[in-house]
Amino acid sequence: MPGADPGCQTGPMLSIGVVALGVGDVDRAAAFWCEALGYEIRTDGFGGWAAVLTPPAGGLGTKIALQRSETPQQDHPRLHLDLHVSSAAEQTAEAERLMAIGAERVSWDSYPDDPDFIVLADPDGNRFCIVDLSHAPD
Repeated sequence: MPGADPGCQTGPMLSIGVVALGVGDVDRAAAFWCEALGYEIRTDGFGGWAAVLTPPAGGLGTKIALQRSETPQQDHPRLHLDLHVSSAAEQTAEAERLMAIGAERVSWDSYPDDPDFIVLADPDGNRFCIVDLSHAPD
């Protein structure tokens, strides 16, 4: 909201329940994201979704609902997932691991001069970033 104090703790008591991810193949997406994040698939109709990926054993983290979609992928999506790692070595290792299970490196034309992130796409083409939280910008 314009003029709102970003540190303000008043207002609605909303929280993000799930991030809905549009995919062409729900089973393939579930397999990829469960392997990528160590999540478990929940198929009991939680939230009205056919498939919801959750952190293991009630752990903390964002739930991901998989929604069948035939909408074409955007080259520069307005919304994407950022996956955090604590070092450049972890970033490289995770990128390699995720590419080994089906992700692809994206030829990204909007990298800054000294990026702290790399852009990948899941098997359905959904873009996501692996962000090195130790990166010190110039």
